[in-house]
Amino acid sequence: MTEQHPKYTKIPFPKVRQPIADALRQAKRMNTIYALFEVDVTDTRRHIREYRVKKGSQLSLTSFLTFCLAQAVAGNKQIQAYRSGGKLIIYDDVDIAVAIEREFEGDKIPINPHVIKAANMKILSEIQNEISNSKSEDLNNNPNKWLIRMYWYTPGFFLNFLWHTWLNSPYWRNRLTGTVGISSVGTFGKGAAWAIPVSTYTLSITVGNVSDKLMMVNGKVETREMLNLTASFDHDIIDGAPAARFVQQYKELIENGTGLQ
Repeated sequence: MTEQHPKYTKIPFPKVRQPIADALRQAKRMNTIYALFEVDVTDTRRHIREYRVKKGSQLSLTSFLTFCLAQAVAGNKQIQAYRSGGKLIIYDDVDIAVAIEREFEGDKIPINPHVIKAANMKILSEIQNEISNSKSEDLNNNPNKWLIRMYWYTPGFFLNFLWHTWLNSPYWRNRLTGTVGISSVGTFGKGAAWAIPVSTYTLSITVGNVSDKLMMVNGKVETREMLNLTASFDHDIIDGAPAARFVQQYKELIENGTGLQ
């Protein structure tokens, strides 16, 4: 009897994905807890559209969420603390790493997140400009692109040493990847959906999709636009109660259209 083999295509593993694979493996060592929640962005999205008309400039939902995240963390900076032995290192500035998909040597990948330094001290337009400029950056013309290529050929034992040093050094974690992370997984299609990420941050926000949902508003049933968000916390540093308080504050800042009026 002749054995039939299914057809398949064999392609090289993208070298640029190796740092991401290693980061995910390291992140799994963290004791992470998650908060999945909804935010009513019906009025917020209308305010964003009005903002664009009034200012004559673009403003993305991601930029607005990043702005609100900076304000929420600034109100409770321990939520972004890093552990160093028997101490917690709490930075004054809120440095937010925004995951942005960019092309490098033919592969689109969210490598080298853009870190918005002191995001809590910046206005909406400044955050929008930083994110827009980062999206248009061509990594193929970056003078440090050789570091990305070199990673693939670096011995595993040395990479493990680098990852261990980085994750145990608040200084290097802050310098290279900021103190808080935010990423968007795009649109899932119709219906509510959340993402459960693997993160190396004490706090990270993952943006899901916007879906329509019937809600009771002022005694009337209305169709509202609900944004699905996931907050990830390092449980070694953050307990459930402060995590819940942060989520509530972040939610209020978004629903109130902070910075848009």
